[in-house]
Amino acid sequence: MHIMQLPREVLLGENLKGEVVNVAKRIGLSGKAMVLYGPRTKEIAGKDVEVSLREEFDVSSLMIRGATMEEVERTMARIREENVQWLVAVGGGSIIDVAKLASYRTGVPFISFPTTASHDGISSANASIRDLGIKTSVKAIPPIAVIADVKVIKTAPYRYLAAGVGDIISNLTAVKDWQLAHKIKGEYYSEYAASLSLMSAKMVMRNADIIRLGNEEGVRKVVKGLISGGVAMSIAGSSRPASGAEHLFSHALDSIAPKPALHGEQVGVGTIIMAYLHGLKWERVRETLKRVGAPTNAYELGIDPELIVEALTIAHKIRPERYTILGRDGLTREAAKKAAEITGVI
Repeated sequence: MHIMQLPREVLLGENLKGEVVNVAKRIGLSGKAMVLYGPRTKEIAGKDVEVSLREEFDVSSLMIRGATMEEVERTMARIREENVQWLVAVGGGSIIDVAKLASYRTGVPFISFPTTASHDGISSANASIRDLGIKTSVKAIPPIAVIADVKVIKTAPYRYLAAGVGDIISNLTAVKDWQLAHKIKGEYYSEYAASLSLMSAKMVMRNADIIRLGNEEGVRKVVKGLISGGVAMSIAGSSRPASGAEHLFSHALDSIAPKPALHGEQVGVGTIIMAYLHGLKWERVRETLKRVGAPTNAYELGIDPELIVEALTIAHKIRPERYTILGRDGLTREAAKKAAEITGVI
């Protein structure tokens, strides 16, 4: 049996802070609501969303300090103590991820209100939680609705939008890895989910010059690509359509780098290397990232080249059950160094 869980509504437009009330009514949410936000996202949109909701619902709020299990458990405790029936997550990846896992474990739905467009977690079922120093993805539940206000997202530093392009372009190598696992390991493969994922990657590659302007049109294109990636994962029932060896590389960097870059920045650079290993046109990937102003090498990531090589050699250990171009035994140090040098990453 294959279950697909998808958002029931996706709103993309301007001045949508007051629309959470209408969305909640349309999809039949009732009872007490709780708004989750961070210190910055409270000022950007969280406070306005909360005030708007108070006109129709009993509402409480919770300040989230990071994507940790401690914050997830604190959120779950508040949900149970206050008999909260649904959540609204106003913020970037960390706040949405905390809401996602707390929602999944308590059985209450949540609405995603992203304030950045830096990765596909805004609509996917997977949550990245930093615990014991390593960030890993865990299965949760997708939002019941996504409300993406391009005016709000546009106020975030442009770096986040460029990182979003990195996360979308990684679908190219993620799908290749998925096809490889299907051929070699007999893993389940959904052509429809893969096609949707690839379409998103190709769309941002075609529109790199528009995205580079950082205006409303560029934001819309990145948000659509991220949401499509999230939907593709929901259709597949796993993160396969949008997460392959390039994501394992990023998780490896998270575990060893003193100061990791943004998730989308790291997977973008990882995609250049994995595209080379797959025999794809990796130069096109690098050119697209350059055109949108995303990092394409260790220096631009702010990460020591030695750590890039090390991450490539240990990436296959992050999720041993996930077969990718890295194989069962991973890359040797020599192979990792060669791939990183040929692609200009180091």
